[in-house]
Amino acid sequence: MIALGCDHGGFELMQEVKKHLEERGLEYRDFGTDSAKSCDYPVYAKAVAEAVQKGECEKGILICGTGIGISITANKFKGIRCALCHDCFSAEATRLHNDANILAMGGRVIGPGHALKVVDTFLDTPFSGEERHKRRISMIEN
Repeated sequence: MIALGCDHGGFELMQEVKKHLEERGLEYRDFGTDSAKSCDYPVYAKAVAEAVQKGECEKGILICGTGIGISITANKFKGIRCALCHDCFSAEATRLHNDANILAMGGRVIGPGHALKVVDTFLDTPFSGEERHKRRISMIEN
């Protein structure tokens, strides 16, 4: 299960992401927002981060205007490693090396075609499990 959350700046892109996940047959839980009306991104970042933190959802995707504020908020939660990615190389590397569990993107930064490729890369890349990366993740969390 994938936790989804966005603010007004990410609403349009999130609609594309939801359609794409449905086409792939992937289950998701939508934590909002439900319109392009101005709202506060921390509300949605918190909901997604808590769902991933508690194990209710395996991974998350967050989208705001830039992806910055929503990722900063998510990373305040213990055990959350939210990575802001606008390219496939970063999405792959953060899964392989950081075992990132939430992807953040900026709806005003990246177009939908490329964003869906970033989503696929993030969701389809496993953590490498290499000892050096495990050690570094442990250092982040302590």
